[in-house]
Amino acid sequence: MKFIRQFLIIISISLIGEVMGHFIPLPIPGSIYGLILMFFALQFKVFPLDAVKETSKFLIDIMPIMFVPPGVCVLEYLDVLKAHWWQIVLISIVSTFVVMIVTGLVTQLVMEGRKRKKNSTIHIDTIRIKCYIICIGNAWFIRRSSLKTLSV
Repeated sequence: MKFIRQFLIIISISLIGEVMGHFIPLPIPGSIYGLILMFFALQFKVFPLDAVKETSKFLIDIMPIMFVPPGVCVLEYLDVLKAHWWQIVLISIVSTFVVMIVTGLVTQLVMEGRKRKKNSTIHIDTIRIKCYIICIGNAWFIRRSSLKTLSV
């Protein structure tokens, strides 16, 4: 029963995020809104971390299995992949570098926040919000770039 309750919390937050993604006229997927909602719900203690911890760990453990169906579906679009292979490779390389740069910046922000926290000039939550905004921007850039590539 505990896992069902935790799963319902996660699914509810995801559903609200998807509804927001449908109604908000921005090119941001609903799953990102769901992540933002989950982040703020945990940050502002709407529910404790223990309310979703075990089910979240389980979902992360089985995540590799979730990539099998999309991988199989890619085989149906080999003609599209063959026509646009160089664009897909280019986007993959560019997005890899963007992810590395953003990861470095986020790491620097977190380390800077920890140093400042010791000096009591900035709170670590501000750094977390900045890092989260950078990650959302990165996800938006990658999604937009891949959509442009496939529509060409």
